Amino acid sequence: MKTITCIEDLRRVHRRKVPRAFFDYADRGSYAEETLRANRDDLARITFRQRILVDVSARDTATTILGEPARLPLILAPVGLTGMQHGDGEILACRAAQAAGIPFTLSTMSICSIEDVARAVDKPFWFQLYVMKDRGFVRALIERAITARCNALVLTVDLQVIGQRHADIKNGMTVPPEVRLKNLFDIAIRPGWALGVLRGKRKVFGNLAGHLKGIEGIASLAQWTASQFDPSLSWKDVEWIRSIWPGKLILKGILDVEDAREAARTGAEALVVSNHGGRQLDGAPSSISMLPKIADAVGGKIEVMFDGGVRSGQDVMRALALGARSCMIGRAYIHGLGAYGEAGVAKAIDIIGKELSTTMGLCGVNRVADISRDALNAG
Repeated sequence: MKTITCIEDLRRVHRRKVPRAFFDYADRGSYAEETLRANRDDLARITFRQRILVDVSARDTATTILGEPARLPLILAPVGLTGMQHGDGEILACRAAQAAGIPFTLSTMSICSIEDVARAVDKPFWFQLYVMKDRGFVRALIERAITARCNALVLTVDLQVIGQRHADIKNGMTVPPEVRLKNLFDIAIRPGWALGVLRGKRKVFGNLAGHLKGIEGIASLAQWTASQFDPSLSWKDVEWIRSIWPGKLILKGILDVEDAREAARTGAEALVVSNHGGRQLDGAPSSISMLPKIADAVGGKIEVMFDGGVRSGQDVMRALALGARSCMIGRAYIHGLGAYGEAGVAKAIDIIGKELSTTMGLCGVNRVADISRDALNAG
């Protein structure tokens, strides 16, 4: 991996090694992908104040996330189908995150189950919850996360109605892959990927199979999720989940100041400013454009995390300067996983960490806690 110097390098290898349906699932957005592009474009427009002749020999990227020490202000975000990017992908990503001293978040829509990951790692991890129509199943899922010693619950609140992702439909996205001539050829020319997935613990959604009725006989992932996700989800459900879950609660998918204020009133420990990576409401504002408004409104009442377009340490610095305490990365580490497995995830984390440290130094900042809007160009 000597020639891998940035996340885009990992993306190119990921695209080459993984079948198109699964690469596109991770890489693409909803509808015309306006919000997907805005997440990146708006981050890139934010420039730094270059500072000189400041002693930055004692730079330290360490911080705390929900009161726990972390070597970087970084979290691996929940990503569905991670085990289809690389066999046992969830386990490998969790191991890489824990070795790097940062949290890993397991998706409800993971391939490896909560129990699979818990048996394979030594430390607690976070679990992300989608609320299905079957509330009994939701309660059981939360109880499984408690039993597995998950130390934070990330409740995703922006997927009650599913945004259409054209690429998934055109690729015939299914888990396992649909038997079509195009798909079979795509897999056949990637024997390394196929062998890794075949050797993995599971080939279906580990948290759902055997636990939730209605999975069998559904033609596509989009069709199944549309039938199971609940458009009646409301703030009352947050109260109900809070009454069951004894640990730290994070609300992911906040993109409005009024919603952020309501989130702070729920007793949740943190919120994530996020538009689901441009995969839901196309035409929504970029996450970074809403971050300072939300941080100003509720930053003193609830921990503010950021998600949406982070591909570098410079992006992390931008988000921290605008009020985030930490950042989630999804595509960035998935590109590493698809490219090189656990080593690729570790590489993605290392790239972003080193870029953050360098950016701090060139902005005259030694500690994460000292990053503020003063690090940005006012113009």
